[in-house]
Amino acid sequence: QVQLVESGGGLVQAGGSLRLSCAASGIIFSIRTMGWYRQAPGKQRELVATLTAGATTNYADSVKGRFTVSRDNAKNTVYLQMNSLKPEDTAVYYCNAGALRTSRPYWGQGTQVTVSS
Repeated sequence: QVQLVESGGGLVQAGGSLRLSCAASGIIFSIRTMGWYRQAPGKQRELVATLTAGATTNYADSVKGRFTVSRDNAKNTVYLQMNSLKPEDTAVYYCNAGALRTSRPYWGQGTQVTVSS
């Protein structure tokens, strides 16, 4: 059974920092592209950052220079370090394990991040 369990969300003031974690089980973590997405109320889910098995990163323009995605393959965990948070970063953040040729993608249950002004 595949599980992606996010943690680390919460309420923070603008300019503050949070670190999200996503612990994966039931998948071969090291070969998957792992990603973070977010969905604000009334908006579509959007990509925040991805990190391939080969350590290539991709960031949304809105978070470049503020957010950093990283992974620890020994712990089957992907992280999202979020600095200089803005109220517009408020959303539910979802962890994603990317699809493989022989396997579908998987999603976590989401963790709420609220940034107050």
